[in-house]
Amino acid sequence: MSHSSFLIRDVPVRERPRERLLQEGPQALTNQEILAIILRNGTRKESVLQVAQHLLAKFDGLMLLKDAAIEELCTVNGIGEAKAVELAAAIELGRRIHSMQPDERYVIRSPEDVSNYVMEDMRFLQQEHFDCLYLNTKNQVLLRKTIFIGSLNASIVHPREVFKEAFRRSAASIICMHNHPSGDPTPSREDIEVTKRLAESGKVLGIELLDHIIIGDRKFVSLKEQGYVI
Repeated sequence: MSHSSFLIRDVPVRERPRERLLQEGPQALTNQEILAIILRNGTRKESVLQVAQHLLAKFDGLMLLKDAAIEELCTVNGIGEAKAVELAAAIELGRRIHSMQPDERYVIRSPEDVSNYVMEDMRFLQQEHFDCLYLNTKNQVLLRKTIFIGSLNASIVHPREVFKEAFRRSAASIICMHNHPSGDPTPSREDIEVTKRLAESGKVLGIELLDHIIIGDRKFVSLKEQGYVI
């Protein structure tokens, strides 16, 4: 069957959106090409690139697309309900990632920065929570994760659990913190033992433990400042 419209198979392989993304990275793609990858295929008469172009034309580039309803998306030729749902999901994912950025870029330069970051979350907790901040080389927070909940003792806080996430995130360093529900952040013998064990493990693994912060009620203790993290 011949027709005047070109299909994606008529585009040289190296110029197709998926191949370009693999070769040059997603930043190299136009909005039209990114939409074409999400949509995956066109219609019998139009290529996926042409369907993507119709979308951009109808919704003023990306400006109106981010707020388009499923029903509006379906008015574009080549967009059925399934494709509209995939588009809406991709747009929502982008929106959620964008809304996370301020937290992810939080920079830790001091124990006070850690306290400011977690105090309001942790000072009212009824149980002990042991959390870790995973940082990049610029001391920006890549991730905050609760490693376990319960009384702190050296057998429970296994370095494997703490550092596993550091490898997954390619973190340069970590900061540990836990709360004392009593409100008094004075470190216990267990707190000090756990800290020393994690610091030694970090040295072996090449991922530095920068500090272990104990959170009380509007006050905190840095075990680095106390001399237990060297």
